[in-house]
Amino acid sequence: MKKGEDRRRLLYKNRYLYAMLLLPLIYFILFKYKPMYGILIAFKDFKVREGILGSAFAGLKYFRQFLEDPDFWNAFKNTIYLSLWQILICFPVPILFALFVNEIRWGKLKGLVQRVCCFPHFVSVVVTVSLMITLVSRDGLVNQIVMAFGGSAKSYMLDSSWFRPLYVISDIWQEMGWSAIIYLAAISGVDTQLYEACEIDGGGRLMKLLHITLPCIAGTITIMFILRMGSIMTVSFDKVLLMQNSNTYNTSDVISTFVYRRGLQGMQYSYATAVGLVESLISLFFLGITNFVSSKLSDTSLF
Repeated sequence: MKKGEDRRRLLYKNRYLYAMLLLPLIYFILFKYKPMYGILIAFKDFKVREGILGSAFAGLKYFRQFLEDPDFWNAFKNTIYLSLWQILICFPVPILFALFVNEIRWGKLKGLVQRVCCFPHFVSVVVTVSLMITLVSRDGLVNQIVMAFGGSAKSYMLDSSWFRPLYVISDIWQEMGWSAIIYLAAISGVDTQLYEACEIDGGGRLMKLLHITLPCIAGTITIMFILRMGSIMTVSFDKVLLMQNSNTYNTSDVISTFVYRRGLQGMQYSYATAVGLVESLISLFFLGITNFVSSKLSDTSLF
């Protein structure tokens, strides 16, 4: 009886905290868990009028169908390539930027750099792509600089070989400052006595960086890398769709745009759901493998 009273007293004491938790809980239930019911569409010959339960059972028909579709494998390949570009290039940049900002000793300059570099995160994808198109157009700033050094102008947005570099560069510009915040927070938690001990031993900035800062934030980097591997099949649908054109389909068509065309434009709902389900399972597989390897090598893991 006493335990029950203590529990009720604790719930009442923290009632406002539980009330704050209620809204995100409702959000996840409505928009994350409830839609999982729609996975059944992948195994049905879905008809809108008949509904999910009323539609005829199709088994693995649509899974076999997309596995035999060359357009799917092209989208799958492009998704993997683009994600690998992001992991190899975009993932380390915020870490390096955070280390750079941490080395700025003038407080006002440090704050200014952080604010300026975080601002692009709040710029809409439409504005970002529009700005990029303006800069790399035939009469844009990039081509003017190229021609000033003796080169010739070209249409970068119409060249399929430039799709991935432009996507990655725009992603770095837009997310570098924002993604660095978590690393800056981790760096701020490093014990200053470690730096003082390093100075006493004659260590300079580079020694502090290599032997104190990086090892102390290694856990944060590992967790962020595991989370990134869990979204290896996910790229920015909005940005890809806005940058995409008929000349760049061979490199720009990714699974999300493939599902959009087949599912919404082509109304092949079962087909698109099957592709989306496999995409999620692949991401879950990479998340589990990365988490397992990390737990064995560094004792840092999500679960």
